Amino acid sequence: MSKRDVAHHVSLAKLQTMLGVSRGVVDGLIDLGLVTPTRGPRNALRFSFQDVVLLRTALQLRTSNASPRKLREALARLRRELPDELPLSGIRVAAEGNDIVVKTGASRWDAVSGQMLLDFEVAEVAGDVVLLEATPERKSVAVSQAKQQYDLAESLRATDPSAAVRVYRRAIELSPEPFYAAYVDLGALLCEQEHQCGDALRVFDEALALFPRDAVLHFNRGVALDIMERLDEAKTSYEECLALNPEYADAHHNLAILLDRRGDRRGLIRHLNAYRKLSG
Repeated sequence: MSKRDVAHHVSLAKLQTMLGVSRGVVDGLIDLGLVTPTRGPRNALRFSFQDVVLLRTALQLRTSNASPRKLREALARLRRELPDELPLSGIRVAAEGNDIVVKTGASRWDAVSGQMLLDFEVAEVAGDVVLLEATPERKSVAVSQAKQQYDLAESLRATDPSAAVRVYRRAIELSPEPFYAAYVDLGALLCEQEHQCGDALRVFDEALALFPRDAVLHFNRGVALDIMERLDEAKTSYEECLALNPEYADAHHNLAILLDRRGDRRGLIRHLNAYRKLSG
């Protein structure tokens, strides 16, 4: 093992001090094959950056609703995806709704489903791996970066829609909080390209998991489903929009047309009258 390798590994005693973990827990994870320390001088266990992140995640997941099977799946996936060394951008593991999301720079991926409350960052200080709570300064920088990406996407919408889609997604990934406007505009842009309505629907579903009582998102979801000829689901989305905002004129208009296609003359007249009243 080189001097550089030693600098990036920690001993069992230091690991237990950092994380407050028992030897039994460590041995259990080693037995599962999810934590794989190496051996140092005098056969002492040495834990890598990957091992530290996996163990810290396991400790956080113990208090979640994740089953033992899902816990093993989460740790196994983390093990496959984590880099061998700490990236300059750091790694952030966080619970978002029912998903465990791992962010490495611009990348963002799910580890497992389950109710969670997990939010930490990994950084390197003087050769050691440490865990840092997110600070207001980091969040402020991330908010600014996400806003810059959003503004760039807005400027690209008309001239390069494909690039705009990528930049909207980047804004959502960078934002430390759910980025409502980016979700709405990304979904709407995708929906303008008929062959991407399925992608738009996934964006709206993701956004609705974060903003379940937003009429605009329900309306836009209805539009995507309408274009895809999934009329029953579109009708439900328009109705959910109107339940939240009965004065949403465009939802009345689209629902009137949909009901006419389905032969519902009474529904057509009711929603068409509502639309004319609201837009007149």
